Amino acid sequence: MPVNSSTMVLAGLEAELGWVADTYMQLHRRPELSFQEQETSKLVDEKLTSFGYSTIRLGTTGVVGIFSNGSGPTVMSRADMDALPVTEATGLNYASEVDGVMHACGHDVHVSALLGAAKLMADGRGAWSGTYIALFQPAEEIGGGSKAMVDDGLAAKVPRPDVVLAQHVMLLPAGTLATTAGPVLSAADSLRITVHGRGAHGSMPHMSVDPVVLAASIVLKLQTVVARETKPGEFAVVTVGALNAGTTSNIIPDRATMLVNVRSYNGQVRAGVLAAIERIARGECAASGSPREPDFEYFDQFPLTDNDAAVTARVSAAFTAHFAPEAVTTAERQTASEDFGRIPEAFGAPYTYWLLGGCDPQAYATAAANGTTSRDIPANHSPFFAPLVEPTLSTGVQALVVAAMAYLGTHA
Repeated sequence: MPVNSSTMVLAGLEAELGWVADTYMQLHRRPELSFQEQETSKLVDEKLTSFGYSTIRLGTTGVVGIFSNGSGPTVMSRADMDALPVTEATGLNYASEVDGVMHACGHDVHVSALLGAAKLMADGRGAWSGTYIALFQPAEEIGGGSKAMVDDGLAAKVPRPDVVLAQHVMLLPAGTLATTAGPVLSAADSLRITVHGRGAHGSMPHMSVDPVVLAASIVLKLQTVVARETKPGEFAVVTVGALNAGTTSNIIPDRATMLVNVRSYNGQVRAGVLAAIERIARGECAASGSPREPDFEYFDQFPLTDNDAAVTARVSAAFTAHFAPEAVTTAERQTASEDFGRIPEAFGAPYTYWLLGGCDPQAYATAAANGTTSRDIPANHSPFFAPLVEPTLSTGVQALVVAAMAYLGTHA
């Protein structure tokens, strides 16, 4: 693709960055939790409409903007909108004004960058042909927003995209991007396991089936799922994040509850790990003489984010042509999870999802040289998480435009 196609669309970038930054700070001051993004949705809808997009509301607070510009491919770009129940500690002059709520994962960056890209795509319509769709998704943090949009008729109400694009601000130097084909974010499954015993007085343990001992046995046995049941070289994580039972020291309770989290990059590994967890829980219950089978409740499930190789190669090449060569690197697989994949899956469309740097480059370089990035650079979901406004926003806007123009450019 000739460089001039993207350059034409990006010609107005400098003039737009002021309001993009103002929008970012406004969103950061007024964060909204999952499925509560009312002010954010209103702002997004009003701006898209002013840019010339037709808009559709889906999934409670989701917004989709559609800009039709003649014949050609259809490209969809997605941003998530929700904040987290985190009390901000950054000390920024645009810090959250909402008690106990913070944009601690960078979704305010995503929304602002996509709005900037949407404006440039509309203004630069002479350089491309096709349809551009800007999708703003609610409730990514709880894994339900994409499903809500799909369940609300996304695939029937919105033109089918030929490709879907997304980005996420991460712990990389601002001004850089990282791409990779194949799995980039893990699948995630959370489950609540309730095991049943027989309650008794603490002085009469022989009258009980102790669910605390039973649950402890399960926790220990679960450590073997990765160590002894997962093929070396395959990735899986099994974490028991909570174990709750009883109310006082001299009463043996009649049940215990465990909260378990699983991460994986491979569908077969995922199925095998979940099956092993259920098998172990049932087996330990039988061995303990539990009066009934354990209960399993799955929640907060996130699909694997698995980048299409051809799409990733095309977008990566466009990034390399536009940005300085050292600004585009290969992304490491992340053990974090996302619900983005359900959106392209609803259309049967290929996709790529890249990482956007947001850290102060000098601070990052110093920490990397000292081997202290995990200590000195606040991670996503930290109360100290604070992406550098520039060049994070301008890079994010450019990346979305360049990636879309790899398909929509008149010479693409």
